[in-house]
Amino acid sequence: MKNNQKAVIAFFGATLLLFGACQQGPKKDEPTEPEEVLPPEGIISLEESKSLYDNYTKNRVGVIEEYEMERYPDRKHIPARFTSFSYADIKDYMAYVEQEAKEAGVEVASLRLYFANYPDKERFPDGKKVVHPRQNSIFLVPTTIIDGKELGFYIGADGKAKPIKGVVGNSETGEKDGPNTSQAGFAPSLFQDDIKSLNLNHGTSGPPPYTDF
Repeated sequence: MKNNQKAVIAFFGATLLLFGACQQGPKKDEPTEPEEVLPPEGIISLEESKSLYDNYTKNRVGVIEEYEMERYPDRKHIPARFTSFSYADIKDYMAYVEQEAKEAGVEVASLRLYFANYPDKERFPDGKKVVHPRQNSIFLVPTTIIDGKELGFYIGADGKAKPIKGVVGNSETGEKDGPNTSQAGFAPSLFQDDIKSLNLNHGTSGPPPYTDF
């Protein structure tokens, strides 16, 4: 009888130990499954993508071609249809923006993609070569909340996040919105070495190669 009791106790003890082991999380050296990432709300279908592309072809490409032909009748112009950045470059850019924002004590609110047009010149004002004269492009600008407004920002000489329009002004209104702009001579120069821009450009435009749509 005693032997039977001991066997029962041993059985239940082993069962409890096994149950406890099953409840424990994975060990440190065991790989864990990454959490599934759900599709963002902004994901669109291939059909919608094609529709948007075709709308641009119908409503914009011809206008651009006509405009450029009026400017330069003897120079063929093929409008750009996309700008691409390598996946690695985008990851590096995101990490860099997050790093600079953290050091400045702010959070990145969004990334604005501004439409752009390259000048018909050999070089930009800062001396860099214009690779695609006259072509349309985009550039990325990170934003943060400054004085209750979501604004594109740069890092000033003091390491703080400051509104871009405080330096460059607003092309439509001519206004400047930022510190030290109320008095002439106090706005920092666009080409100061201690001004740190977080804007991204110089992707690859096309065609060529031809597009996906």
